[in-house]
Amino acid sequence: MTTINGKRNGDIINSMRTHGHTGQNGTRKLHYNGLNQQMTNHEQPKSSYEQVPLHTACFTYLGFYLLMILGYINQLFFTPKVATEKHRDGYVPLYDAFEKFYLRYVYRRVKDCWNRPICSVPGSEVVLKDRITKDYGWSFEFTGTETKCLNLGSYNYLGFAQNEGPCADDSEECIRTYGLAACSPRRELGTNPLHTELESLTAKFLGVEDAIVFGMGFATNSLNIPTLITPGCLVVSDEKNHASIILGLRLSGATPKVFKHNNMNDLERVLRESIIAGQPGSGKPWKKILIIVEGVFSMEGSIVKLPEIIALKKKYKAYVYLDEAHSIGATGPSGRGILEYYGVDPNDIDILMGTFTKSFGSAGGYIAGNKKLINFLRVHSHAHCYASSMSPPVTQQILTSMKIILGLDGSSEGQNRISQLARNTRYFRKRLAQIGVITYGHEDSPVVPMLVYLFSKIGAVVRTLTSKNIAVVGVGFPATPIMEGRIRFCLSAAHTKEQLDYALAVIDDISNTLGLKYSRKAKDLNPIPY
Repeated sequence: MTTINGKRNGDIINSMRTHGHTGQNGTRKLHYNGLNQQMTNHEQPKSSYEQVPLHTACFTYLGFYLLMILGYINQLFFTPKVATEKHRDGYVPLYDAFEKFYLRYVYRRVKDCWNRPICSVPGSEVVLKDRITKDYGWSFEFTGTETKCLNLGSYNYLGFAQNEGPCADDSEECIRTYGLAACSPRRELGTNPLHTELESLTAKFLGVEDAIVFGMGFATNSLNIPTLITPGCLVVSDEKNHASIILGLRLSGATPKVFKHNNMNDLERVLRESIIAGQPGSGKPWKKILIIVEGVFSMEGSIVKLPEIIALKKKYKAYVYLDEAHSIGATGPSGRGILEYYGVDPNDIDILMGTFTKSFGSAGGYIAGNKKLINFLRVHSHAHCYASSMSPPVTQQILTSMKIILGLDGSSEGQNRISQLARNTRYFRKRLAQIGVITYGHEDSPVVPMLVYLFSKIGAVVRTLTSKNIAVVGVGFPATPIMEGRIRFCLSAAHTKEQLDYALAVIDDISNTLGLKYSRKAKDLNPIPY
């Protein structure tokens, strides 16, 4: 068990019990380093998870297995157009047999809908480089033309993905002082005053004692989770958690248990049964129990039931690791994430994690919490000790955008962006419900999955929308279950009502053409206010 100053890392996490108190009438008063803000406890957000019609489910499976059969016939009679390097005998293959088959004969059919090159800033609009394939997806070549599209596929929640304005200007100016990169880990020569300022500002923004920042959001999870948990620990993880969390669990050696997505009854069942059974083989008590959840789940568009998570945490003496990659900046009255959204005391969450890639228009991630926890990570985290530090212009981009959100620039631009995102989110979701398509997620989530179910329809929708100058992301098996193929819309404060109305009109049109109006709910035909 890793120790520091004679304490186990579980003791360090457990010391996060300071600041904040419960006020009258069930309200929570949070202390943001001198900035007092009082909020009432938030009601459970309304969610939408309509069941797929039976006939659609049958056709979805039939269509998928038909694709597989055609793929095997193709593989049997035609040689795949792939190169084989000489003198490579004895090497471990990159893919197993099924993965190779799936990539060549299923994914290849819709390959043009993914990994599309762009040649502009991915803001409210994006410019795609046009390309064609003459061999059914085996290879692509550029046509020399470009297409400007409404961008509904990028994580740009507050619209800070810009190449002009105060963020870009400050980032350009800081290069003259600090250069492009430190080329060194933070523990050696990689720390500069910008990093220190960002960590202090992040802690103030979140209302906790301290924070530590890292150059890569994915590594913030995958390299810090193994630092905090070890063999003999139990990790209870939501089944829809991100791949970076799953990798971190694999590296940690801890025992993972999965509970059904956002299902508090199943979470309690897993906790109770695991505590009764103890460690595998020996039956010894767990060294530590850690519950890992996300604030907004990026594939489902759902919001975690945080108050219930906290209640179970206290009941079973567990710790909570909250990944706010998609919720920080995008939820809460002032953009402080799911904690502010629910009016939760930040000190009820043991480990706060988030990224700067979605709402701040930059890169990297952070972990925030008690000072002892952060000091422990400064000493032991591989992402801090061995990885290159966050580059100066990236750090400055985050600093400037966070100051705008906090209003430290003396303007209301940050609050206006937060309000605009919330307005766009609710308007877009309600209009989709009027159209009659099935969407997943919560009404305040800026991630809006629209279910198309059939694998073949994913490509058809993406191509049709692109032809109408709308760029979106299609998601299908194996990223989702076979039955849950979808189009994922990502909303932004940079989108205007006119842009959303255009997109909705096109979606309505292609939903009629492709048969996407699966919803059987009663429609509200009244005009949706913006």
